[in-house]
Amino acid sequence: MPVNLSIKNAPDDVVERLRRRAARNHRSLQGELLSILEDVARIDASPRSLTVDEIAALAEQVGPRSPSSVEMIREDRDR
Repeated sequence: MPVNLSIKNAPDDVVERLRRRAARNHRSLQGELLSILEDVARIDASPRSLTVDEIAALAEQVGPRSPSSVEMIREDRDR
């Protein structure tokens, strides 16, 4: 049975970064958060060690990243 989760007092800058990430992935904020949770739960449930390449791929997906120059130009034009 699905459970509702809530995050209280999330910093505005974190929420904004999550919204931008969701938009890049063509998801709602809720959909993006669920995807992140599923990724983390899958990693945590894995009984094996990860390779360096797997860790790098996961860091690319999950971790913060700087926007590309194309993304920065688009954001600037949108403003």
